[in-house]
Amino acid sequence: MEKPLATTQRLPKYLAYLKIRQKQGIESISTSRIAEDLNMAAISVRKDLARISNAGRPKTGYPMDALIADLERFLGYGNARDAFLVGAGRLGQALMGYAQFAEYGLSILAGFDIDPALIGSEIDGKPILPLEKLPGLARRMQVKVGILTVPEDAAQETFALMVESGIRAVWNFTAIPLSAPPGVVLQNENLAASFAVLSKRLAATFDEEGVSGEVPCGTFAPPNEKREGGHQS
Repeated sequence: MEKPLATTQRLPKYLAYLKIRQKQGIESISTSRIAEDLNMAAISVRKDLARISNAGRPKTGYPMDALIADLERFLGYGNARDAFLVGAGRLGQALMGYAQFAEYGLSILAGFDIDPALIGSEIDGKPILPLEKLPGLARRMQVKVGILTVPEDAAQETFALMVESGIRAVWNFTAIPLSAPPGVVLQNENLAASFAVLSKRLAATFDEEGVSGEVPCGTFAPPNEKREGGHQS
């Protein structure tokens, strides 16, 4: 039975929390404790976990090891999913160096770019290769997951190249909302849109508190930096 998308999106949050509690020596945990610590509705937590695990017991809750194993099994974290990243600029490099992806089953094998200054370098031991090598390597290594972090004007063309190369799932970090052809899974991750939502919610909070959300220009300077003309590098 297909699991609701909202539940699937919450499961990684539970997993990260449970791993922290496991390291603290906690051997079993109740849904009410999880809900309280994560500031969530207890009924939502109970329903979410009941959909993916039958290890819960009255009064004692869930055995920590069993619940974590069920979460990882459902999310597919037990099997590392190899991925190629296309667009090795600042965001791409940050994602290539993010070590915690491994905990969630994602292994970025290499980055690809068209910038000669980047090609041949490494990020956290992972090579940055010429984009022209992507199709051959993706097919030969059977890589099915791609991460897209190219500039907006190159997003559609690069996405098409990734699909033609046999990549079946693309995590899109560009601001362009791409559409996937049949048989290709696409996750659009618009950071600017997420910030817009954050900013709007902050403004609403200020309105409720009767506080102005505007900060006068030129009033902030990082500590120990002079505010003289020019840019600091």
